[in-house]
Amino acid sequence: MPECYVCGEEHPVKARYCDECGALTITKQRGRPRAKKKIKPKILILFYSMHGHTFKMANSVFEGVIEDGGEAILKQVAELIPKELWNDDVRKAKKLMSDVPVADPKEDLKNIDGIIVGTPTRFGNMCAQMRNFWDQTNEDWVEGSLIGKPAAVFTSSATQHGGQETTIISTMITLLHHGCILVGLPYSYKEQMTLDEISGGSPYGASTIAGGMGERMPSDNELIMAGYLGKQVTTVAKKLLP
Repeated sequence: MPECYVCGEEHPVKARYCDECGALTITKQRGRPRAKKKIKPKILILFYSMHGHTFKMANSVFEGVIEDGGEAILKQVAELIPKELWNDDVRKAKKLMSDVPVADPKEDLKNIDGIIVGTPTRFGNMCAQMRNFWDQTNEDWVEGSLIGKPAAVFTSSATQHGGQETTIISTMITLLHHGCILVGLPYSYKEQMTLDEISGGSPYGASTIAGGMGERMPSDNELIMAGYLGKQVTTVAKKLLP
């Protein structure tokens, strides 16, 4: 029987489309073995969180990747603020994140199929801890480790207009320099259009509003959008797998 030239699935002689992967032409040249298409992409969720808001969003992103059939890898970037300067809220949040591995900028961008970056807003830009990670990735930039890999960004800010969109977009500039394919949150995810509550979320990515003192944790609506972002990147990564 003819086989799909992409994934190797066998099909009836008159079939035109592969039911398994959607390839247009299912016949292949006899005697040319084809490897099965990998269908479980590895997605790195790389985040920084001081008070736990971005961490909670990262967990929803993680769940979205898993739900869409991906392999989710959750890692946090290294902290730069000395422990003696942490207040009680920071200590509590850091304890909750203590089991999450610290990312290695020399190793963790290799052998992944996509990346989702979570960073709180710091004056309309990514935080110093996240910037510190990316400033150590010159080797992967030279090698092109992330070229052609899907990437997305999620964020948190103290106020509704506290730089969420500029943080996501400016973080995307770094990802473009690494050759990533940018993935946003299309308007098909209508939760970003709600008028029932003050909510984060935009076509650029998922986001949450933390409040001036960090008193507001992500709402259910914002967590739903974070999960959608994980699914969206995973869906794109599947299509780009060799």
